[in-house]
Amino acid sequence: MDRQRARNICGAMMFSGDDALKKISVLSGGEKSRVMLGKLLATPVNLLLLDEPTNHLDMESCDALLTAISFFEGTVIMVTHNEMFLHTLAERLVVFKDDHITVFDGNYREFLEKDGWEHKDPGAAVTRTKTPRQEPAVRLTKKEMRRQRSEIIARRSKKTGPLEKRVNRLEDAIQTKEEELEHLNQAMQQATQQQNGPRIAELARAIHAGQGAIDNFFDEMEIASDELDSLNAVFEQELRQLEDGSKQTAEC
Repeated sequence: MDRQRARNICGAMMFSGDDALKKISVLSGGEKSRVMLGKLLATPVNLLLLDEPTNHLDMESCDALLTAISFFEGTVIMVTHNEMFLHTLAERLVVFKDDHITVFDGNYREFLEKDGWEHKDPGAAVTRTKTPRQEPAVRLTKKEMRRQRSEIIARRSKKTGPLEKRVNRLEDAIQTKEEELEHLNQAMQQATQQQNGPRIAELARAIHAGQGAIDNFFDEMEIASDELDSLNAVFEQELRQLEDGSKQTAEC
């Protein structure tokens, strides 16, 4: 990989200046995730498989990942519910819809215009036919669309921000405990070689307590991560409905 591409990826993953020289051990959980993604993007391969890569990333990190993927010169196969990524990156879609799998040879905008996510059942079709006559659609200006979108994003940030910080704190706590555990295991080896019975017993208790703490941190992080995923899904649905509503009023 040439130096320019390396600088592009490093900058895109929000590591610039002295930050790019930091050791992995001092990085936060979110920063480590960006390093891992950057390493994948920098690896000289021609195929990249990503399964919901935006999970647990904040908006700034998502933007950075989007930029980094744009520098990847190979093929990217991605599973995602993030419509920003679909609009920006997708050139061909494998669509799972109504218990069927179809391949759409085009970008996401073309898919929404030609097919979209609307259900095709007769009841829904009748409802859509009657709605414009019974309740005239309210046309949203671009300014109003931006305002509503900003409100949704602000509410999402307010709700998910504390959870993201909690997940990051738990990741840092796990790393700290794992480092402590490594030192304890090294001390255990020395105590065993010296046949120091009291020291072995003391270290065994400390290792057991440290492993228990790590397990508890992982349990807490799993609960927080699931709650974060659920909240993000709710706000993604709100953004999708806002966009779909705008398209429908534009067609009236």
